[in-house]
Amino acid sequence: MSQNQTGTSTRRLARRVSWETMLAGLLAIAILGGALVNRDFLTVENWSNLLANFVEIALMALPLSLIVITGEIDLSVASILGLSSSLLGLLWEAKVAMPLAILLCLLLGAAAGALNGFLIVRFRLPSLAVTIGTLALLRGFAYILLGDKAVADFPPEYTAFGIGVIPFTFIPMPFALFIILAVVFWILLHHTTVGRRLYAIGGNQTAALFSGVDLKRLKMLLFIASGAISALAGIVYTFRFSSSRADNGTGFELSAIAAVFLGGVTVQGGKGTVTGVVLSLLLIGIINNVLTLADVANEILRIVTGSLLIASILLPNLIASTRERWRVRQRLREIAKFGAASTAK
Repeated sequence: MSQNQTGTSTRRLARRVSWETMLAGLLAIAILGGALVNRDFLTVENWSNLLANFVEIALMALPLSLIVITGEIDLSVASILGLSSSLLGLLWEAKVAMPLAILLCLLLGAAAGALNGFLIVRFRLPSLAVTIGTLALLRGFAYILLGDKAVADFPPEYTAFGIGVIPFTFIPMPFALFIILAVVFWILLHHTTVGRRLYAIGGNQTAALFSGVDLKRLKMLLFIASGAISALAGIVYTFRFSSSRADNGTGFELSAIAAVFLGGVTVQGGKGTVTGVVLSLLLIGIINNVLTLADVANEILRIVTGSLLIASILLPNLIASTRERWRVRQRLREIAKFGAASTAK
């Protein structure tokens, strides 16, 4: 590796560590603030509820972060969650065996993701426009399947998974599922050829294409994975609340996107880490939990989520522009010093 390449890699590592360190610091401040605001914050029961309350958003954020790294976006994740929940309720009402019902929901989610991928890859349509359309389309299908009614009375062994914890711990079982998937996505993105190709696509699609990267195949697989995992989030949500409704998960896409951007994944693509996204998910979960313990209204929680989304986009750009101005000033100083030295000679 050349000296220039080594320097570039070092600078990239420093930027990544700096952002993740900042998130870790904010996380520590949020935990300290929570402990000071409410004495129940550090209890085992509260932390179990805290982790459970954002597990569906966390599941959806994992594949979404990879999609954003490639320069695309998926706004339909929460609608797929609602559609999966509706289908699960409909199938259970129809006396379909639960394992088969779960499999069909996952397949439906994968098919919804494949629809997004096909429209984006085959017709080269902007992912923002496509997934806004499927956001409304899939939510509409959820209402067609289930209407305004709710389906409950799911098998106790399945609802026990939704509300239960790992034996001898306070960690909810669904959150353990998130941890497993987070490790898988971390390995995939940071320690495989696929991950390097995803960064290459987000950095420069044309260069990646000429380097032999199969853009269409990778993007299609990402959207399919996003759909399947969003459907899994719908199944978890249904079992956790023992209720299947067409409006389940409404608005969750904003929290998932906020977590991805706050985690250091840039809008332009090509940058971001799974570790950063996990830290931002914990940070958002803790902030919401602290506000809930303080009896803050739901409207304020939405304002906080929106503010975090704006800040997650604004801060990286401000930091990047500040660094660029600093580099330009340093370069001008070097030129001025060189000019002064030449004149003295």
